[in-house]
Parts: sequence; C-alpha cells; structure tokens
Amino acid sequence: MSIVTVQLGQCGNQIGFEVFDALYSDSHCPQGLCSKRENEVYQASCKERFFSEEENGVPIARAVLVDMEPKVINQTLSKAAQSGRWKYGQHSCFCQKQGSGNNWAYGYSVHGPRHEESIMNLIQKEVEKCDCLSGFFIIMSMAGGTGSGLGAFVTQNLQDHYSNSLKMNQIIWPYGTGEVIVQNYNSILTLSHLYRSSDALLVHENDAVHKICAKLMNIKQISFTDINQVLAHQLGSVFQPTYSMEGSYHYRRNPLGELMENLVPHPEFKMLGIRNIPQMSENSLAYSTFTWAGLLKHLRQMLISNSKMEEGIDWQVRPPLSGLPTLGKVSLNRELHFNTSIANLVILRGKDVHSADLGKQKLRAYIHQYTKFGEEEDFLDSFTLLEQVVASYCNL
Repeated sequence: MSIVTVQLGQCGNQIGFEVFDALYSDSHCPQGLCSKRENEVYQASCKERFFSEEENGVPIARAVLVDMEPKVINQTLSKAAQSGRWKYGQHSCFCQKQGSGNNWAYGYSVHGPRHEESIMNLIQKEVEKCDCLSGFFIIMSMAGGTGSGLGAFVTQNLQDHYSNSLKMNQIIWPYGTGEVIVQNYNSILTLSHLYRSSDALLVHENDAVHKICAKLMNIKQISFTDINQVLAHQLGSVFQPTYSMEGSYHYRRNPLGELMENLVPHPEFKMLGIRNIPQMSENSLAYSTFTWAGLLKHLRQMLISNSKMEEGIDWQVRPPLSGLPTLGKVSLNRELHFNTSIANLVILRGKDVHSADLGKQKLRAYIHQYTKFGEEEDFLDSFTLLEQVVASYCNL
C-alpha cells in the first residue's frame, strides 16, 4: 500500500527531501546483511510505498510540494533531480509569489480557500497513481504561516475528501527561545485544528533534535540540513518495511494502519513521539558494539524518564506500580520526572500540569493580525480544546 506525502512550507519541503533521500539510500544500500533476494523484496516493498516508476527508470516520489514562495520548492526540485537517483514529479508542486508572513490566519483563511482547488487537484492526481492508498503523511512546521495555517487547512480538506484514508501529520515544534514573535499563537491554532482533522500527530522538537546533533553526532556548527537529516533518519526507521507474521520475504502491507492500530488507541490520544537508538556519527560506528537486549533496556528507560537521547538517562525514575499511591500523592520530585504523557511535555513544555497557565486573558500583542481575519473566536475554541486534551492525558 502506498503513502502520499504532502510537503508544506519551507520546513516541510526541506525535511521532505531528506526523508525521500534517506528512504531511497536505505533501500538501495549495498552493504546489507541480507541475501540478494531479500534485498530485492525489501526494495520493492519500499518503492511501492513511497515511489512510482517513470519510463526512463528513475523513481518518482509520491509527493505533493506546496509553498507560497517559489525559492525553496525550486531548490528542492533541483536537488532531487541532480541526485540522479530519484526525483519529484514534473507537475507535483504548487507555489505562488507571496508568502504568509508567519501569520497562521493568513495561511488558513486567505491562501487556503484561494488555492484549495489547485492543491486538492494535485493531491488527487497523486492518489490516482496509487494501486492501493494507505493514507497521507503531511510534513509541516508550527511556527510559520504557510506550513501551520495552510497545513491545517489542507489537512482539514483531506479529512473531508478522503475520510476513509489515514492521515498522520509530522509537526515541528519551534525552538523554545523563539523563531518568530508569534510562534506561540501559530502553534496553539495549528495544534487545535489538527486535533480535529488528523488521525495522529508525530511531534518533533527542534531543541531536542539540535541537542542530538551537538552531543551525539558531534556536529560543531549545526545547520538546518543537519537537523533535517536526523529527522529523516528517525522517520525512515518508522516507515521502512518490516516483516509480517508470515516471516521472511513478507512485509507488512499497511504501514500507517498498523502504526495507528498500536499507537493511537483512542481519538483523544493521538500525539506521538519517536525515541531511537543508537544515534551517532558514522566515524564512531566502527568502534561501537550493540546487543538487542542492551538497546531495548536503554530505549525503555528513555521512554520512562522522558529522555530524548540515550546520553544522560535518569535511571532512578521508575514507573508507578499497582498498589502504590497515585501520582497525585507521591512526592513532587517523582511527579515531575515520570513521563506520564507526551501531551504534557509538548503543550506545557515540562511545567507542572496543575500549575500551568494557558493564559486566555494574556492574548494582547499582535492579536490584531489574527482578528482581522476573523480568528478571535478560533483562539477561544483552540484554548478550550487544548485544555481538554491536557485533562484527558492527565486522567490516564
């Protein structure tokens, strides 16, 4: 079954390129430990998911590229074509000459309705190339205007037009120090709208990925390309084919469906995160040895202690056991350290759930940039929804 990727905005298109490049490189790696036949089956399964074939034999990414400015899309198309290994479709992109000015409301209320038909037609053409559609993978950021605002609008339209197909949004949470002055507004509005229309939200924090690049990859001057390649590696590890219960030469057919089945047990709880190990520079691989038992032990503790990487794991944190007092009655130190949910981490950025203030009455600066597009009620609805999300996760 095939996945159609929708790349939105500068962030979405740059990450999307790295994801497809990583997927192709992995599936055509000559240094695998499998037999020739196993490699061929693996390549075929990967190609079916993410690529279609053109007459000259060059794989075409199953993707639609959308941005309101042409620069990044032109660079992305050029880099893919110059690689000579794979490329994007000739008519798979949509761009304009005016951006969204980092304004969620402009992307959602202006660009969305204005270009809805053109964008949805491109997506429909890509869907028609699939023999069997598994769903959509939407890559976008939350800080800007096009990725967040137009991304929320497109996801909503996908839900309306393809209600039976699964939709997973990969969203990039902005740096805590701030990328744009209104990133908090954009993030709140994006998250609340996606919660209504998406089946799963795969969250990546820029701060966490930056830390991985610095401490584990030993990169001295970190660029967005470095960050995007780490993200692509993590996403590839999730979406590449895995064996089914039938054994060798048989791969699972529905990647999105199986992820949702195991990780999204209820529509209220759809926020996902990735922890993967080992993560290190290629130069360090030759001097490292691993065992499955050791890797799984570290990975489990990363989840329990809410550690983004294997370095500096807090081994003192333990999950609560049945028969012990509830989290509300244990010490404050235990309550703040045990990872009860990803939603608490993402929405509250590590604050104590009970003391966090979402601040309805503090929305003043720059709010006129949103209300002039009729988004005042949207703010109130967004806060209400996200407070309910937090409450639902707290009651787990």
